[in-house]
Amino acid sequence: MIRTVILFLFLFIISNFSVSKANPVSLSYSGGDEEYLAFAEVMPEPEGGMGSIIKKIKYPEIAQRANLQGKVYVLAFIDDKGNCTSTKVIKGLGGGCDEAACDAIKSTKFKPGKSGGANVKVKLSLPIEFRLKS
Repeated sequence: MIRTVILFLFLFIISNFSVSKANPVSLSYSGGDEEYLAFAEVMPEPEGGMGSIIKKIKYPEIAQRANLQGKVYVLAFIDDKGNCTSTKVIKGLGGGCDEAACDAIKSTKFKPGKSGGANVKVKLSLPIEFRLKS
């Protein structure tokens, strides 16, 4: 569990890192009037755990035929009600895996993030592994 939390925090930092002076590091994402925090006292979690997301993924046929395996890292924007409002692929795999991972995350209900006892909007990085069974 601690390894998972550390991995999520590490991925948040990487997703916010920018080497361009014209685009400084930002700790929040503005989508119109909405603000998404990079961190919260209690981070969002998928209801039913990561297994609930994994169960929704259908391994793309083209990826299976190409023997494509690996991880897709997705940045999910979770609102204060626990809904995923949008996703962004941080590191993709291709072969339809990126889309399959995003679709599964978007259809998952989350326990909302909390700061100061109130529900908040948070961006959450999720690694989704695609591995073929031998």
